[in-house]
Amino acid sequence: MSASVAEGPRLLAHLDEGPGLDRHRLAHPAPAAVSLEGLAEAAEAADLRGRGGAGFPFAVKLRTAARRGAVVVVNLSEGEPASHKDEALAILRPHLILDGAALAAHALGTRRIHLVLPGDRPQVSTRIHEAVAERRAGERLQWRMHVADEGFVSGQARAVIELMSGRANLPVTAWAPEAISGFHGRPTLLSNAETYAQLYSIWSHGPDPATMLVTRHADTGAATVVEVELGAPWSAVLSPDELRRPVLVGGYHGVWVPAGALADRRVAAEDLADLGARLGAGVVMPLPSGVCPVDRTARIVSYLAAQSAGRCGPCRNGLPSLAHALDQARKGADNDERIQELCGLVSGRGACAHPDGTARLVRSLLRWFGDELHLHQRQECGHGALAPTG
Repeated sequence: MSASVAEGPRLLAHLDEGPGLDRHRLAHPAPAAVSLEGLAEAAEAADLRGRGGAGFPFAVKLRTAARRGAVVVVNLSEGEPASHKDEALAILRPHLILDGAALAAHALGTRRIHLVLPGDRPQVSTRIHEAVAERRAGERLQWRMHVADEGFVSGQARAVIELMSGRANLPVTAWAPEAISGFHGRPTLLSNAETYAQLYSIWSHGPDPATMLVTRHADTGAATVVEVELGAPWSAVLSPDELRRPVLVGGYHGVWVPAGALADRRVAAEDLADLGARLGAGVVMPLPSGVCPVDRTARIVSYLAAQSAGRCGPCRNGLPSLAHALDQARKGADNDERIQELCGLVSGRGACAHPDGTARLVRSLLRWFGDELHLHQRQECGHGALAPTG
């Protein structure tokens, strides 16, 4: 596995029990017939929101998909390279994911469940195939598996629908949400692995404690998946040293928050709002000591520009231009206004949210690290001043 995993209070509890179905059933009852409204009410009472990044209320999505011919899709492709939470769940707790999908299928009155697996994480595919094989006897559900391409946008919802339909695994413009018109035009309940695992845990064990999985990155580049209670202080995720640094919250489509900003805040959406941040994909990356935020952001944006589908103007032209402008700023160009202009030009105009997420990251750099950009303009990069003190 690409990351280490810390035992948690809910989804990651009792990791020593292993991933097998027999041990799983000792603690987790098999999904039973459940009314759609009963399941939606349970998700609503727990304020379950999608854990893939958008944070959309699951109950709304479930009710919207509740029409004839509904399809259930579990997105395990995890295109965000800094995230490993779905990978950890798939390898260590695969039946939590499958139970959640089965529960949703029962509520929607469908027997077919689609599992979208990552093409670049073979351990996930192996473990999910093993878990499905354990369940086939006596289970009337049909499990169909698809393997996503490597790439940041391959896990985007419409890219997943395209893959399932036999077309290129790339985003396309859509005029209706997947829950209204998705796979073959059918209502499609599409969520990531953690969302389904949380759904099953809520149904079987109640809403408390409400948790989320976070991928925390260290200076060494090592990643650890931790389960944290929503509303807990950020000190439950980050060390005192890390809390004194700037932190990238939410992954590559997330935002920077300034040094010390999380020290007195909780792991909660409302505590991040005034920083312009959100929990997003559950990725937390403290800026390593001695690393310049301008340099780090320029590298990320260059990667994101290369990862686009290249199917619409904001991705094909706008993101490479934005990456170039940011690289020039890194080298000392006084082009803050041009960067702002490009962020505006790419936002809200793409076939998917890839340009918007990239612009959000860049705007956070401009908001919090304008002084550092000005030091670059004078060829006096001051990243050493951002190292933790005390």
